[in-house]
Amino acid sequence: MADSPSSTVSSARRMLYAAVLLALVSLGFYALFSTVQYRWSWEGVWRYRQQFAYGWLTTLSLSLAAMVLSVVFGFLLMLGRRAPWEPVRMFCGGVVELVRGSPLLVQLLIGHYIIANALRLDQPVFTGIILLGCFEGAYLAEIFRGAVESISASQLEAARAVGFSKAQTYRFVIIPQAMRRALPGTTGQLVSLIKDSSLLSVIGIEELVQKVKILNAATYKPLEGFLPLALAYLIVTLPLSHLARRLEGRFAYET
Repeated sequence: MADSPSSTVSSARRMLYAAVLLALVSLGFYALFSTVQYRWSWEGVWRYRQQFAYGWLTTLSLSLAAMVLSVVFGFLLMLGRRAPWEPVRMFCGGVVELVRGSPLLVQLLIGHYIIANALRLDQPVFTGIILLGCFEGAYLAEIFRGAVESISASQLEAARAVGFSKAQTYRFVIIPQAMRRALPGTTGQLVSLIKDSSLLSVIGIEELVQKVKILNAATYKPLEGFLPLALAYLIVTLPLSHLARRLEGRFAYET
């Protein structure tokens, strides 16, 4: 379906606002650093450009794998919290509350240095993906559950009236509507996942943040490392947010 002229104008206006905001922020930073007379030196960043690129690609790979796992894990937890058997509901609810109630950093340290070590699993990348995916999946489970429970009871009764089974009701009635309603919250959580992947450096994974720490230790120029770090994350998160807005418009319909 082609974009309407109004949506094209709206997208152009948002891009213009973003460009103006970027220019104002850049001028603000320039004025701030001019007052402290900071001496910039980008030679170290250029010398470590390959390591920086490797860390960025590692972060993207880890985040993508954790995204897939978190969506699957969150969907299963949502189904478990709506299961007809009380022990399953209690177990899934307990998992969600336990994961959401403790910091990701603590879960990474316990999961890698205690649980994975006890299982003799010396694969920090694999462990990091599992722990990050499960952490974000617990939040997605609540987003999915809220979207599913927002479907009116009259639609469920209508699905039963035409002879739909429970699986068919989920497939044709609940999930299509819940996807649209859960999309903003899901996008925000996936963006948070990309940023939370920076904590994987504590279990020995040389992702982007760890590479920048190495660069800063070698050059003694932290700002020249942290500014490209922020830009590298924005290159990933901003297109993801833009894609989510386009999908929201594509899935929108009159009720």
